[in-house]
Amino acid sequence: MNKECRLLWNNCLNVIRDNIPEPAFNTWFLPIVPLKYQDHVFTVQVPSQFFYEYLEDKYLDLIQHTLYREIGEGTILNYRILVETESNTAVELRGESKSYAGADRNTAGKISTKVPSPFDRVETSEFDSQINSKYTFLNFFEGESNRLARTAAEAVAMNPAKTAFNPLFVHGNSGVGKTHLCHAIGSRVKDLYPDKKVLYLSAHLFKVQYTDARRFNTINDFINFYQNIDVLLIDDIHELSGLEKTQNTFFHIFNHLHQNNKQLVMTSDCPPMNMQGVEERLLTRFRWGLTTKLERPDKELRKKILQNKVLSDGLTIPGNVIEFIAENVTENVRDLEGIVVSLMAHSIINNREIDLSLARRVVEQSIKFEKKRITVQKIQDTVSDFYHVKKELIQSVSRKREIVQARQVTMYFIKKHTELSLSQIGVQVGNRNHATVLHACNTVKDYYEVDKGFRSDIDEIESLLNS
Repeated sequence: MNKECRLLWNNCLNVIRDNIPEPAFNTWFLPIVPLKYQDHVFTVQVPSQFFYEYLEDKYLDLIQHTLYREIGEGTILNYRILVETESNTAVELRGESKSYAGADRNTAGKISTKVPSPFDRVETSEFDSQINSKYTFLNFFEGESNRLARTAAEAVAMNPAKTAFNPLFVHGNSGVGKTHLCHAIGSRVKDLYPDKKVLYLSAHLFKVQYTDARRFNTINDFINFYQNIDVLLIDDIHELSGLEKTQNTFFHIFNHLHQNNKQLVMTSDCPPMNMQGVEERLLTRFRWGLTTKLERPDKELRKKILQNKVLSDGLTIPGNVIEFIAENVTENVRDLEGIVVSLMAHSIINNREIDLSLARRVVEQSIKFEKKRITVQKIQDTVSDFYHVKKELIQSVSRKREIVQARQVTMYFIKKHTELSLSQIGVQVGNRNHATVLHACNTVKDYYEVDKGFRSDIDEIESLLNS
């Protein structure tokens, strides 16, 4: 691998990292090895056929946009797939190719998604709404954190512009489901009212289009296009902050749509009253309808989301793993889905079952994860309760099988979760010597590897210790 090839790929990774969740980036892009760039063909090595297929299915557009932007228009991606690691046997497959003529390499930040040109006059049947059909109300699960927003969104979708929720203004932190809700509204409206023009876009793309319209002196066509939309869904409206002329144009579009009984839906990272750099006359209009917040999902909702993700991906994940992830991944939905994707990748690539140990490692690598302090007392109490063995018997010299097992498991967890030496652990468990403690820990590790039932017990105790 030459220096130029590595540098080009690092530039691509910097762009990709900004466009997908960190867990997904770590799982699907960090393992890729750039090999060579020659005659407009960029060759990379991936660990398996599954890896190649997943990249082509989920990230084809993102990869091609990035290659065109960072390396050059028409760059072709070639995959070298390892078939046998030890012998370094591999096959090569050419990535799919799509045309992205005119892609703007100078656009900073996120890679923009193309929407219908403001100059195109198309019939409703040919109109591209930019709605992602995989985001629906069916997979937007209801909980305390989103009940009002979801109910209002369904009402809007059933009767666009005929409820008091016009505009519908949804705000909340990144990853809580604002974009999903926009697409769900759009999908439902398209199903119920196929004659309506529905359009989803980001505020960033709106301002880019507006800038181009000014440059080419086509502002009137730009405004006319948007004034003919029946349901306008704009994501991240706060990105218009500080853009006086863009806001002025959007003000006139907003007024026209609202006065002509067209539906507006907007999302933001904050409520209108906290938006800076936005004209008061616009903020007043944002508050005309309903302003509602999407909160972080509570634990029960997180479990629903995880169970649906697992089911849709055809995975088998034990209940205690679902419980552990829901308990510890609390910030947003994207993190939850990213953890499941990482678990799937680790399971398939390393050919191992998904268990609590693997889940803990993935979670610790993917998010800020604070380990709870686990004391010797808590370990002794937890193991004693789990095996229904009195603590006094664990401390005793009894050689009964169930008591010996509880004793060894106690030593194992004390070694794992504390800084005590083997000798100090022995003192805590009936004044055993360090050799006995070492033997106990090794025995537990050995049984964990070969005995599925025992492994399940250890994982359950681990879950109890961390609850």
